[in-house]
Amino acid sequence: MSGIFLIGFMASGKSQVAKRLAKRLSMPFVDLDMHIESQAGQSIAAIFQSGGEVEFRRLEREALASVLAGVPSVVATGGGCACSFDNLERMKAAGSVIHLSTPLSTCLSRASEESASSALSGRPLLSQPHEDIESLYRARAPIYRRAQVSVSTEAKTPDMVALDIELALQSADMASVNSDEIAVVALQERSYPVVVEPNCLQNLGTALREKLPKCKTVGLISDDKVFALYGAKVRQVLEASGFRVEEAVVPAGEESKEIGVFQSLSETLIGKGLDRSSVIVALGGGVVGDLAGFVAASLFRGIALVQVPTTLLAMTDSSIGGKTGVNSALGKNLIGAFWQPKLVWADPLTLSTLPKRERVAAFGELVKYALLDDAIWPLVVRCAQHIGDESGQGFVVEDVLSELIRACAALKAAIVSADERESGLRATLNLGHTVAHAIESAAGYGSVLHGEAVALGLLATCRVSHALGYCSDELESQVSKILATAGLDVELEPWLRNEVLNRIGVDKKRTGSRVRFVVVSKPGDIRLHEIELAELISLLQKD
Repeated sequence: MSGIFLIGFMASGKSQVAKRLAKRLSMPFVDLDMHIESQAGQSIAAIFQSGGEVEFRRLEREALASVLAGVPSVVATGGGCACSFDNLERMKAAGSVIHLSTPLSTCLSRASEESASSALSGRPLLSQPHEDIESLYRARAPIYRRAQVSVSTEAKTPDMVALDIELALQSADMASVNSDEIAVVALQERSYPVVVEPNCLQNLGTALREKLPKCKTVGLISDDKVFALYGAKVRQVLEASGFRVEEAVVPAGEESKEIGVFQSLSETLIGKGLDRSSVIVALGGGVVGDLAGFVAASLFRGIALVQVPTTLLAMTDSSIGGKTGVNSALGKNLIGAFWQPKLVWADPLTLSTLPKRERVAAFGELVKYALLDDAIWPLVVRCAQHIGDESGQGFVVEDVLSELIRACAALKAAIVSADERESGLRATLNLGHTVAHAIESAAGYGSVLHGEAVALGLLATCRVSHALGYCSDELESQVSKILATAGLDVELEPWLRNEVLNRIGVDKKRTGSRVRFVVVSKPGDIRLHEIELAELISLLQKD
């Protein structure tokens, strides 16, 4: 077995969890800070006092190199280890990196309890003012989320967290795919892998059989355009692995995401003999994924679901996290359920047939991820100029785009792992969506593609964030430039009309007269801001 490295903020419980995980897996346990003290012959506090943080980070890097050269172990690292030098990349290359996702308030509470027993001397950085600690927490959070697995520790004992990690690692253990292409949504027994690998569509049957060995029947849901391209191939690989395949195809487009189509699909699949042991495979973009997911959540009160996204937007966002549903005349996605898939299987090569407009539109969501994690920004910049390119053979999927998709999917997986039901952190994924959904609704679903609306919504977010004092006015210009480079509409003003603004009040994130609006200070620094609906509309209408 490869090494396992626990990362996270100070007092997130890494050492206690690592001890228990090592015992569960019959592996050696290493506390990196204790290893540093042993090598240096002095305490962490003494190292900070004599040589400062620079010297400590140097010793930490050397200690990590020593551990990496030894036998594979469960390693509890210090809070800043993953954020220094190339430590995170080296740990990833040596095994599985696990992020313990812990709210700052919980970390500080634990540290306070340790302080009472004089253990705080081992955490020199916690002697800083609260605002500096909060700033440090915000700066490190996006880096932690680059781990292969992120596990929430909230309201759990160390033993429970250790079990969660073991289950997550088991879900990622797939013989049919390279582990480097896997991110994990860690949700205890419902944990599942997210695979992004060029040409993996040909291995779908093998992967499905590996994940669902007792399943006999697949309900393959797709739209008519995607099915014409990939339906026969998917049926072939599934049947080759011993599955009986029953197809249900809907017209392409947002118009299919409605309650009547949902009912028709459900009754069709019941009539074709699906039962509680069957699995729904969603082959297509966001509309198919949401619709098929809702069918899976409802059929026989819930059957297995596998997402096979074929659009850029679905690969990076909608296929991950378990949100399913259909639209209502009153708003988008108002009818639905949380229903996690067993597997997300994304083949970037299917993007070669994606229409240019859909491909470019999805770039709005990619820029959203770049604002959530500044490490994604360089990848977005590299892809922006070529996302609309086409040759005689169609769009050429380059390695950098696969890398970008994988980074966005991994970030989404980490956020969902920490906050499945959108009680806090996951709400930041709605960045730009409050105004975007209003634009989509006012224009008529399908008239403006979701990514196109998100692009405009991001500009609106930058404007509101500046008005509230969170960011400079330069951020809107920066975001506008990268969106325009990709070929997206950046003219926001025509959409700030009453017909659009009045629909913000239908937003799912509204509570009474207030909206939970996602604001941005800078790439990588996102937070939630409760704002009166009237004030939000007023800020949007200002020049």
